[in-house]
Amino acid sequence: MSYIYIISIELEDSTRLDALERLIQGVFRMRTRRRELGIRLKEVYDPGRAQYNSSLILQQLITRPPLNAEKILGVLDVDLFIPILTFVFGEAQLKGIGAVVSTHRLHNRFYGLPEDSELTTDRLLKEAVHELGHTFGLVHCLQPKCVMNASTYVEHIDQKSSEFCPLCEKRVHADRRSPVKRILGFFSRGVNP
Repeated sequence: MSYIYIISIELEDSTRLDALERLIQGVFRMRTRRRELGIRLKEVYDPGRAQYNSSLILQQLITRPPLNAEKILGVLDVDLFIPILTFVFGEAQLKGIGAVVSTHRLHNRFYGLPEDSELTTDRLLKEAVHELGHTFGLVHCLQPKCVMNASTYVEHIDQKSSEFCPLCEKRVHADRRSPVKRILGFFSRGVNP
């Protein structure tokens, strides 16, 4: 059996992970497991930007995945970037195993507004499903309410739902049911511990 692993990376407040786990299980129809992982954040910090390179975090995250991991989602609370963008809420490998999402810019306090824990959790859930959607082969969707719609600003996250539109829903589950995918998965995983 394969799992979506939710990896807490130096996360001070892990209270949102229960809700995240429930949503991921429902949306992707897969079981989840949680782990903590010691990512070397100092190695991916860019002092000139005062941010962390999400591509390098992702690289560390997927270096030695558990044998029974179909996907790995890293969750942390630092300001992320990729070299071509000012910031990112998260990053994922298209049709790959790994994704990472940060709560840093999902908090109202980042924007000088009163903190709203429920809103932060809602944003995290949407971004996590979005990034995991990429790992299942989904690209950005033009449907404004679809969770796969691109989010350049936190307001965009607030305007969309935490669910796939009917077409993205069909695509994410069709890819997982493919006979070729199941056979390749069987041979690539070997014996699960």
